[in-house]
Amino acid sequence: MKIKILAILFLTALGSFEASAQKDEPKKSAEAVKTDVKTVDNAPLELAKAALLAHGGDKFKNMKTLVIRGSADITTSAISQAIPATFAQVFAGDRYRMEINNQFTPFKQIYDGKQTSSTIRGGFSLPPINRLGLPLLPKIGETGYVITALSADKKKKKGFRITSPEGFYTDFYLDEKTNQVKGYDSAYELNGMSVTTSVEIDKYKTVEGVVIPEKYVQRFDMGQITAYADFKAKEILVNSEVADDVFTIAG
Repeated sequence: MKIKILAILFLTALGSFEASAQKDEPKKSAEAVKTDVKTVDNAPLELAKAALLAHGGDKFKNMKTLVIRGSADITTSAISQAIPATFAQVFAGDRYRMEINNQFTPFKQIYDGKQTSSTIRGGFSLPPINRLGLPLLPKIGETGYVITALSADKKKKKGFRITSPEGFYTDFYLDEKTNQVKGYDSAYELNGMSVTTSVEIDKYKTVEGVVIPEKYVQRFDMGQITAYADFKAKEILVNSEVADDVFTIAG
């Protein structure tokens, strides 16, 4: 159970960082987002555009690779003692590699652009990791990504919702002065289990003009269990060279 919780936490957390440039998708200027996205009114779209610009605009939208290494402390309603871990994430377009080292069971998952390989026995499915969280921002203006206002119970917050073509959504909350994302939340199903997650970002780091979360806390509510993860990135590399064999799945 401990390692499965760790895997869910870290793999869901990939959505906080993933580089979103796609090889097969046309790139659109962050400063020239047009009306091919359906919106209830123009205000949510304007907020979404402002948030994208606050995180680097075109530099964020066209990011090719992202490498992050750091640490995390995890606690749950079932395990009160913090579980220390280190992690490494490497992204290049759709491809990613995730490694976790912890005191229980090391974990690795790789997606080579066609198939996924995981070291967790039994396996479980996750929402596409580029369909939740900050990776949705570069999708602003692309067909199928719907931008709407926050629900009535969140109307006092400055923010907007992005829903992916698959129906996954994220509600973004913006800093009043900087328009940077200060937090977001989402909900989805994981193997028949309802999961809600919320993120509060404490610190950002600007690397090559791209504003990436450096320290943040994420809460996961998985019905009978609630988990908290305190993430700290110690190294962030943007558009660095990444060898293709990093994403090779062993036969």
